[in-house]
Amino acid sequence: MRFIVSTSTLLKHLQTVNGASSSSTVLPILENFLFEIKEGNLTISATDLQTSMTTSLPVESKEGGKVAVPARILLDTLKTLPDQPISFNIDDSTFSIEISAGDGKYKLSGENGDDFPKIPVVENASSVNLPAAVLTEAITKTIFAVSNDELRPAMTGVFCQLSDQFITFVATDAHKLVRYRRMDSKAEKTASFILPKKALTLLKAALPSTDINVSVDYNATSAFFKFENINLVCRLIDERYPDYEAVIPANNPNKLIIDRALFLNTLRRVVIFANKTTHQVRLKINGSELNISSEDLDFANEAHERLSCQYEGEDLEIGFNARFLIEMLSNLSGEEVTLELSTPNRAGLLIPQTNNENEDVLMLVMPVMLNSYN
Repeated sequence: MRFIVSTSTLLKHLQTVNGASSSSTVLPILENFLFEIKEGNLTISATDLQTSMTTSLPVESKEGGKVAVPARILLDTLKTLPDQPISFNIDDSTFSIEISAGDGKYKLSGENGDDFPKIPVVENASSVNLPAAVLTEAITKTIFAVSNDELRPAMTGVFCQLSDQFITFVATDAHKLVRYRRMDSKAEKTASFILPKKALTLLKAALPSTDINVSVDYNATSAFFKFENINLVCRLIDERYPDYEAVIPANNPNKLIIDRALFLNTLRRVVIFANKTTHQVRLKINGSELNISSEDLDFANEAHERLSCQYEGEDLEIGFNARFLIEMLSNLSGEEVTLELSTPNRAGLLIPQTNNENEDVLMLVMPVMLNSYN
């Protein structure tokens, strides 16, 4: 089996799917890419058995065949080569691979492509089409709030709810929660499933900035994303997602409107002086004045800043983990945000002051108990 391809084109395609491969000691073949040639088309696959990605590109080749190629050594080699034609010669009996590029020749050992795990195919699936821009925005707005706690597997992914009115994406780690809803995307039938974080991270990196449609097929066990020459398949998280609507407080009489960038930068400064374990900041709201303060008693560090804001409600003092607020404000858009509060021990809601008419974003953050300092 022999084929010729451009180094830069091949590298780009390999980097797209590389994140799906695995450094598995149990199944060493997962450290390989599967190269499969049919009618002058090279299909490259990578998998960790939970998430699989394939991409295809045209190459110069007169014959077909398949081989498993070690991922790391091939990527490292291509990164150092200039853009030029590169030829692969594969021995069909021993699977040894000889690469020729310019004046260089490189040999490495491949494996039998038939031993590579089969990439799942779509069976009994339902479908929905989503613009790439909507999917990118949904992943960006939610993925930071996903939990890393393996003891709560349902929270380690993004919950997707499809309906004939809108599509909702939810992520939470029990400290913060994001609900992102798109009014301009609908599905013919109602469904819900949990997409794992790794698959969404790979999907976001591979999605183009051009406005194309992504075909999403899903069945009881897997979700399949297809766009341009890329396919991504992931196993769904088979768990029951917590009732997130029950957590969102309905009655929040205290409403604070503030410049998002100003609030964000103040928090970034003030948290430097906070306790390194709790990252606790205190928000004290009096009239149209917001006082943000932090302290670290162990090092006698403290910081205070005063901001002007629009506020409706009673004077209030509440504590938050500043890192959560910073993450949320960084992932919101718009000039101003509204912070809705009720009491110092109930969750606060962060909502953009001006929402795009097609999207509805709500972020929830749990408060922390304040020390008695003033």
